[in-house]
Amino acid sequence: MTANLAFRRVFVVLAVAAALVAGGATVRAAAMWTAASAPLAAPPASLASIQSALEQEKARSAALEQQLQDLTAATKGLGVALDAANVQVATDADTAAALRTSLAEAQAKLESLQKSLASGGTATSAAGSGGSGGSGAAPAPTPEHEGEPNDD
Repeated sequence: MTANLAFRRVFVVLAVAAALVAGGATVRAAAMWTAASAPLAAPPASLASIQSALEQEKARSAALEQQLQDLTAATKGLGVALDAANVQVATDADTAAALRTSLAEAQAKLESLQKSLASGGTATSAAGSGGSGGSGAAPAPTPEHEGEPNDD
C-alpha cells in the first residue's frame, strides 16, 4: 500500500500542476484576445503634451481670475455711483417738495395781490382818472425769489 499511496500523491500533485498551467495559459490567451479585439485608436498622450496643456490651463485660469477682479472692481464702482445717484434723487425730491411749497405760497400771494388790485384798482382808476394821464393800472409786482436753491 505504500507504493499505491505514493503513486496517488504524485498523480494528484501532477494534476494540480497541470491545472495551474492550464489556468495560466487560459488567462494569457484571454488577455491576448482582448488586446487584439480592442486596439488603441490613438496612442496615449505624452507627458510633455499633458504638461503643456496644464501650463495653458494655468495661464487661462490666471487670465480669468484677472477678469474676475476687474469685474469686481467695476461692480464696486457702479455701486458707489448708484449710491451717489440715489442720494441725488433724494436731494432732488426734497428740493422739488420745497419748490412745490414755495410755488403754492407764491400762487396764494399772487391771488391775494390780484384780488387786492381788483378791489383797489377800481378805486384807484376812479381816483387816478382825474389827471395823471396814465392807464390807471398799477404795475404788476415782481415775484420774490426767496430760499430757492441754485439749480446747477
